[in-house]
Amino acid sequence: MARRAGVSIKTVSNVIHDHPHVRAETRERVREAIAALDYTPNLTARGLRSGRTGAIGLAVPDLGLSYFAELAAGTIEAAERAGVVVLVEQTGGHRDRELALLRSPRRKLTDGLLFSPLGMTADDVGALRTPYPMVVLGERIFGGPADHVTMRNVAAARAATQHLIDLGRRRIAVIGAHAGDVDGSPGLRLRGYREALDAAAIRFDPELIRPAPIWQRANGAAVVRALIADGVPFDAVFGLNDTLALGAMRALSEEGIGVPGRVAVVGFDDLDESQYAVPSLTTIDPGREWLPQAAVSTLLERISGDYAGAPRLLEAEYRLVVRESAPATGAHPT
Repeated sequence: MARRAGVSIKTVSNVIHDHPHVRAETRERVREAIAALDYTPNLTARGLRSGRTGAIGLAVPDLGLSYFAELAAGTIEAAERAGVVVLVEQTGGHRDRELALLRSPRRKLTDGLLFSPLGMTADDVGALRTPYPMVVLGERIFGGPADHVTMRNVAAARAATQHLIDLGRRRIAVIGAHAGDVDGSPGLRLRGYREALDAAAIRFDPELIRPAPIWQRANGAAVVRALIADGVPFDAVFGLNDTLALGAMRALSEEGIGVPGRVAVVGFDDLDESQYAVPSLTTIDPGREWLPQAAVSTLLERISGDYAGAPRLLEAEYRLVVRESAPATGAHPT
């Protein structure tokens, strides 16, 4: 390949590894030679020379949940662009499995780990002191010894609730609460909801706060049916994720309750399916494209040694995506 491009072997290596100090003309000649010879890097040999595997791990609670499936897909795409592969593992969100995963010999198969804990709490922060690079995803443990990539849950939930208030809704049910949760997604999003109510001088009604231990469609539908059966009046639903909100809309439709006419619905996550629901779901995009890219690049900076400073907290920007379930205008209760 070096002979075909008319350069040294070292120059070929610099182009393959995307080093910046290569002239554009030289880089193009090497790339043309790579394409012509259908060259594929020998990752095993590269790993033996560098001490790296060319792979990173991704540990999530459950790929059966749409959010984590989309997170995994985005992570794989970002990693491919960076020239590394992703080994994905599921923990089920169980604390013991999450702790065991951090100590597993399988960690030697990867150069670092993207880790989304669900069962672990702040009491387990010491387990995040690992001998390998790691980036924590999600909301379970703040201020730990690893880089942390997350979303602005409180501010985003407040914006979602404020949108419903701006539509004239005052009886806003929340589905997906977890009793006692403070620093996880349920607790943080509930905090944003309460901040919006307080700012609008709307009385907080605990009857409107409904738990759902697993954030799936069936539970969203079941919670709405229970609200109706209990005779609790409500004119809006804030699903703490999109799948709960989609289940809620299904139950409302079955009960002959119009959305958004009688009940407006907002979700959180901006899953792909949300724009194709009938009606399409108003939701929060918490930074769904930015999060996996930021997580991968942050981890690779640790692996390469390009960054060796103190742990960083990186938070995505969010946006309200207004669709048919809670449109900007014309959605007042009838």
